[in-house]
Amino acid sequence: MIDRKTLSEAYFSREHVARHQLDSFNYCITHNLQKVVDEQKVIETDIEMRGKGSHPVWVELGKLEVKRPLVREADGSQSELYPSEARLRNLTYAAPIQLDLTLIQGGERGEPVHATIGQLPIMVGSVACNLYGMTDDERVVHGEDPLDPGGYFIVNGTERVLMTLEDLTSNKIMTEFTERYNERIYVSKVFSQYRGYRALVVVERNRKNLLEVSFPSVAGHLRFVDLIWALGMTTDQDIVNAVSTDEDILRFMIQNLEETYKSMKDENKREDLNDLDDLKKIELGVMYVGKKLAPNQTKDYQRKRSEFVLDNYLLPHLNYLMPPTLKEGDPDYRSTVEGVRLAKAHFLGRMAEACFDLVLDKRRIDDKDHYSNKRLKLAGDLMEDLFRISLNRLTRDIKYQLERASMRHRDLSISTAVRADVLTERLLHPLATGNWVGGRTGVSQLLDRVDHMSVLSHLRRVISPLSRSQPHFEARDLHPTQWGRICPSETPEGPNCGLVKNFAQMVEISKGVMDEEEVPRMLYRLGVDKIGSESQ
Repeated sequence: MIDRKTLSEAYFSREHVARHQLDSFNYCITHNLQKVVDEQKVIETDIEMRGKGSHPVWVELGKLEVKRPLVREADGSQSELYPSEARLRNLTYAAPIQLDLTLIQGGERGEPVHATIGQLPIMVGSVACNLYGMTDDERVVHGEDPLDPGGYFIVNGTERVLMTLEDLTSNKIMTEFTERYNERIYVSKVFSQYRGYRALVVVERNRKNLLEVSFPSVAGHLRFVDLIWALGMTTDQDIVNAVSTDEDILRFMIQNLEETYKSMKDENKREDLNDLDDLKKIELGVMYVGKKLAPNQTKDYQRKRSEFVLDNYLLPHLNYLMPPTLKEGDPDYRSTVEGVRLAKAHFLGRMAEACFDLVLDKRRIDDKDHYSNKRLKLAGDLMEDLFRISLNRLTRDIKYQLERASMRHRDLSISTAVRADVLTERLLHPLATGNWVGGRTGVSQLLDRVDHMSVLSHLRRVISPLSRSQPHFEARDLHPTQWGRICPSETPEGPNCGLVKNFAQMVEISKGVMDEEEVPRMLYRLGVDKIGSESQ
């Protein structure tokens, strides 16, 4: 028989109360910050076109390292900073971030420079904190309460805690009904997320049984089959098989194909479309998208714009198939791009199948309040988003500083081009105000120190992005899947009721997968076929 008392005490020990916050921030420091740097990899400049010489100049980003929190005194000396001192002196508990930067001029590779690019606010109790690994007696010597759980930041002397954000899961197909002009519209949608960019892609069936697709940067709707053509899937057989082999769905797809052929005839003033080869169909599809994106522009511009939007804004989460080192002009570039577009066509086919299954009552609409359809953004994920935006700003500033030095015919130097306050200011301001990237407010809050229980409650709080002024009855209700995850009784009264929640005592939060290739490898071992394998 399990001794539940011992188990409960283990879950409510000091180490476990804010464990989710600390684990998330530790993973961010050790993995995610380097991942963001690797996404950027290179800072390109326009120096080759101006100033002395005509050699291209760029900067390569290397290894990132987060040091321990320091304080710089007025006389220039540095010493270790502890949380109690930061609170008393109204300082920010932050550590220097060091990054290896290599300047490359005309093929000549300079020595890597270990530059301090800014200050990162450090969570109290994390692996980068000066209290990490100390005994209770050592914590007391440094003015810290041995029972303090940590899991918060200190900005300008005030303790700030990052709220856990609850949001709908990304990259998962969801189905629902909508009403338009008293007609029921069947919709399947996916929030496609990649490297901090989130795009809503919607496939819907209108009253004529025709499929329409909408996604960011496209005004209005695109015909489904035309978009599939533009992505490189051209034969009617392939298009139908990408959606479903079900006979009822086959009937709907034939209507969609006939409508596309009819519309293409009218738009391109052609008598017959049966003699079209694959390349011509792809061209017609790309130009159809181009005309929607850039009407009354030249054909060349429409084609380029169409390809850019299809590659970047349509289902961006599938762009992980593109190797980061691959550039335009490389031998494998074209075939890789075509492979990614084909994967996007297959994914749209799955969305269309979900839409038709809903029409035929073969599936129910997805429950948005089911906890399997939710994902939590913890402190580490929020800091990663913030660092990505801040690093982007820093790289633009380094580019500007190098170009300015080149225009004035000075020697180019990394150490003078890096201004650490650019990154630091971008990281500190949202933490101090609570106004996060992406327009969210109230993400960072002043830690409630009324008593010890209020501290524990605040560190385990979960907030929903839904508007407080709308009813949202279903979202506020207690859902059966919250059992053991969310506390059923701890929620405020009034407009926040049911939207501000707290973790249950024995909740466990998964951290994700370390090796992202492990899941596909497991699926292939179970017999899943790779897209395109039948044609190879």
